[in-house]
Amino acid sequence: MNKARKSDVAARAAGDLLACSTAALDRVLEFEYPADAALSRYFREHRALGRRDRAFIAETVYAIVRRLRWLRRLSGPGATPRRLLLAWLARGEGWAMRQFDGLASEEERNWIETVKALELDEGSLAERADLPDWLCERLLATYDEAGLLRLAHSLNRPAPLDLRVNILKSGRDAALAHLRGDGIAAEACPWSPHGIRLVDKPALQGHALFVDGIVEVQDEGSQLLGFLVQPKRGEMVVDFCAGAGGKTLQLGAMMRSSGRLYALDVSEKRLAKLRPRMARAGLSNVHPMLLAHEGDSRLKRLAGKADRVLVDAPCSGLGTLRRNPDIKWRQTPAAIAEMAARQQSILGAAARLVRPGGRLVYATCSLLGEENDNIVDAFLASRPEFILQSAEDILARQGIAPETGERLRLLPFRHGTDGFFAAVLARADAPVE
Repeated sequence: MNKARKSDVAARAAGDLLACSTAALDRVLEFEYPADAALSRYFREHRALGRRDRAFIAETVYAIVRRLRWLRRLSGPGATPRRLLLAWLARGEGWAMRQFDGLASEEERNWIETVKALELDEGSLAERADLPDWLCERLLATYDEAGLLRLAHSLNRPAPLDLRVNILKSGRDAALAHLRGDGIAAEACPWSPHGIRLVDKPALQGHALFVDGIVEVQDEGSQLLGFLVQPKRGEMVVDFCAGAGGKTLQLGAMMRSSGRLYALDVSEKRLAKLRPRMARAGLSNVHPMLLAHEGDSRLKRLAGKADRVLVDAPCSGLGTLRRNPDIKWRQTPAAIAEMAARQQSILGAAARLVRPGGRLVYATCSLLGEENDNIVDAFLASRPEFILQSAEDILARQGIAPETGERLRLLPFRHGTDGFFAAVLARADAPVE
């Protein structure tokens, strides 16, 4: 095939890829479903797309969703997904005009040249932060303008891929050596003793460490919640909102698969995903329990018996914007208010399971006081038998020393993790180590 022919084929392939990217972006921007679900469905409908093409589409769509306010300002009123894509490639990716040859029409090329030369005014704080106005206002209750921009800019960067080593099956050094031996660049996470951070994002589903249950994907911040629970061998521990069980698996490994670990959730589908993960991890102490709601009568038999209870509460998820940037456009103030009412109810129900001297950990991946401090403050005011313990001190006693405050607050620009909040609440009848 001569050079001209190869060039034509390459241009058509690139043009098709941009067309697919536009179609996928159009679907995601409906914000009817989470972006990952919308993209998964698009890829199922377009199985001919190769791995590299899928990676390009996903990375491009997520980048545009992260910087949507900026791109809409660049593109002008009524910007189509196609124009948002071209604006991102021109300004976000820095494509030269020659890279659009054969991909953009003459009209589009003229428009791209205008976009490349456009100098925007500073804009509002929310525009500079790429946040909706209401969310910017809520965050200003906690951060000054400079701090909010620092937080927002860190949330607009893609998250690294963190793994947790299953200490039932391996140590971190051995897992690191295995990954590096397979040519996967990896390093120890700075805070979690069980954490590994990958430099890139290789496909791990078929890797021996994953297949054998030696590693699981889990953000380092999420791993630190397990160290706040600090479960011990032989104890009764409850993961009150277990979901698909990422933290359940961690707690079970820390308990060395001894004692009893109850994984509770209201979703049968999520708990079903936990069972094969339990088997792969080699855990035999986990007992999944499907609840109708947080007041389910089946909880009565656990009342006052649990040594440790983790409430990783359903929340807005705003601390995970590095991974799920569409959340900031899909959430609403009304939904936050509804969530807070549910969080208060869940925390109250979970507290009834804690034995005298036991520990209750309330956690979210939210950045908002309505879901964090307000919930804890109201709980402490109504339940005087519980006292607040220092999350920072509990971690320090385990050799983990990030500065998190009495109530744990993890932030991407400070700790390199997703945004997490946690409060450790001890039932004060007796001290908990």
